Amino acid sequence: MLRRLRRSCLHEAARRRVVGAPNEESTHVIDPLLLTATRIGTFDGNRPLTHASGFFFERDERLFLVTSRHVFIDAPSKHHPNRIELEIHRQADDLGNSVGFSMPLFDERGGSLWRQGRDAGGEIDVAMLEMDRRALPNPAELRAFTPSHLQRDASGVPAGQAVLIVGFPLGFHDTLHHLPVVRQAIVASAFGLRFQGQGFFLTDARTHRGTSGAPVVMRATGATTRLGGLPWKLLGVHSARMDLATRDSAQDEGLGLNTSWYADILMTLSGAAPEARKLGA
Repeated sequence: MLRRLRRSCLHEAARRRVVGAPNEESTHVIDPLLLTATRIGTFDGNRPLTHASGFFFERDERLFLVTSRHVFIDAPSKHHPNRIELEIHRQADDLGNSVGFSMPLFDERGGSLWRQGRDAGGEIDVAMLEMDRRALPNPAELRAFTPSHLQRDASGVPAGQAVLIVGFPLGFHDTLHHLPVVRQAIVASAFGLRFQGQGFFLTDARTHRGTSGAPVVMRATGATTRLGGLPWKLLGVHSARMDLATRDSAQDEGLGLNTSWYADILMTLSGAAPEARKLGA
């Protein structure tokens, strides 16, 4: 009994260290929202390929990286990385202290390690990769969204609701403190409805390549005690800009609209671990 209690206490201490439970100093320096996002570099061996955005999600003491599925694989553009690298902060009071953290995308048999899903509308452009807490640098300073951060009530997100997209457009970021930048946006379609039958809603924002996989959030209102010092609601996962194939590029500007996949898919993807898939399966 004493041994089990000791193991439980040690596990809880490690969880708090990794997830970055707020302390007085860190919460006064920056908004913890900025520690939820991480810059992703994709690689084929040692050859760098692209940059993207991602964020952390925690469920039942398990930690995940969330991003767009096309960051991990995109057949049309022949994008086939076999590993990724993240930037992980070491200390809240020294944000310039960060380290690269490499994660494989395939197991030794060639099966993909990430989780992705589909629904009646087809493939969902969201992927999750479970992170091994024991492999993370010690200490590691990051913040993670949880199921409590998901926006369950669609009526609480009216058309035109102000939201933020937290990411790394074109890989741009604060290179001294290794922090993302924030874009202002508004919800541009009926939240809670699947736009054109797909599992996403629209935002109106200026975005760029490299923002794929960024969290789309709005400020939480009312009681926020269940949000663990992270007073934001997670609405979606930014995917890509939307345009019309029939648009006359000489006469018409781009729509300036973006697709964001509903974040409730994270509850499905973070369930029981699936078997690794063979590439192309």
